[in-house]
Amino acid sequence: MENINDIIAGVQTPPTTFEEYLNCYADKVGDLVNEFIPRGSHADMDRYLYDPLLEYSRNGGKRHRPLICFAACQAVGGDMRRATSAAAAIEHFHTAALIHDDIADEAELRRGEPCLHLTEGTGLAINMGDLALSLVNGTVMHDPELDDATKVRVVTELINMTRRTIEGQALDIGWARDGRYDITPEDYLTMATHKTAHYSGAVPLAIGAILGGGTEAQVEALRNYGLDTGLAFQIQDDLLNLVGSEESTKKGFRDDITEGKRTLVVVHALQNSPRRDRLVEILSSKEKDPAVLAEAVEIMEESGSIDYARAYAENLTSIAKNRLTDMVDPSPARDLLVSMADWFVSRLK
Repeated sequence: MENINDIIAGVQTPPTTFEEYLNCYADKVGDLVNEFIPRGSHADMDRYLYDPLLEYSRNGGKRHRPLICFAACQAVGGDMRRATSAAAAIEHFHTAALIHDDIADEAELRRGEPCLHLTEGTGLAINMGDLALSLVNGTVMHDPELDDATKVRVVTELINMTRRTIEGQALDIGWARDGRYDITPEDYLTMATHKTAHYSGAVPLAIGAILGGGTEAQVEALRNYGLDTGLAFQIQDDLLNLVGSEESTKKGFRDDITEGKRTLVVVHALQNSPRRDRLVEILSSKEKDPAVLAEAVEIMEESGSIDYARAYAENLTSIAKNRLTDMVDPSPARDLLVSMADWFVSRLK
């Protein structure tokens, strides 16, 4: 198996922006991650479990979570090979979260393809998500390159990350189930920080710094950077679902409205729109009519809620970049992580 150092060194012109970094290494890092998906002891285990999970993981998007784990390791002067199992573990957690999330949301598309529960059935899809979860801690614990104390520290990070993500998901699903329209922007920020920011930013960066031998100050600086930028990432994700394009999202366009999601845009509009009652009616109806979904977006635009959410995300990343440059020494890896903040709030998919 090609190691991460060879993958990085194999590029003649190193990327200078985060988007270039993702485009340059995503496919090979995806192959690296997928090497940790095992095979079954019976052919039907492969048919009903390992093969569909592997195929799902191969359609894996930008791989930003393992790549920022590697970048954080490099930014503190570490050997990226030590972060390989943890980077893979975080990506497998992401896979599990998506599979289970799509079942809970009754979603139809993921990355431009039918959701796993539609192609393989709900029971098998749940089982595949469970397998991906089992790979999270197991991948690190079976890493011969790490000493026991390091394994315990990394797995503790992963356990806490898992709990926080599940807590955020509970709020997200529970608010929609119970028809809660008293949610404030502060409530949303708590939910999104737990559901997304820890596993999409904070923990990959903190673990990368831990495995790279960073100081406690560097680990916490990168963790805090990940919390702020990970939250901005989720806000941008919410915006893309509303005002991106169906082609760019590769997910059900505006299905956050159909699912009644309490995004930052929505909760701001519920507090500020004179057409609040109509917005509540649409959010409660599981509406799929494109014209009605467009009407909901119009209400959010009129109330300034889309501009509010965009400005909030941009302010988060601006402050976060300044804090990171104060705490982590200059290097190409740090420059990539600074560029990450801009990509999180400007990406189109």
